[in-house]
Amino acid sequence: MSDEEQAFPDGLLNEYGMTLRDYFAAKAMQSLLRQYPDHLMNSPANEVACDAYILADHMMKARKA
Repeated sequence: MSDEEQAFPDGLLNEYGMTLRDYFAAKAMQSLLRQYPDHLMNSPANEVACDAYILADHMMKARKA
């Protein structure tokens, strides 16, 4: 498994689709914003995005374990 593994490997999005890491980050971001609705207001958007990718990276590592 690589970081470039496709989230939807059935070919619907072809090679232009999102990666599994991107999919995990999007789901993590939803959770972050739901749990802490003021998180986005109190920090730059790129900080929220970075937090989401950190969680996504942990999910990718957990899949390999």
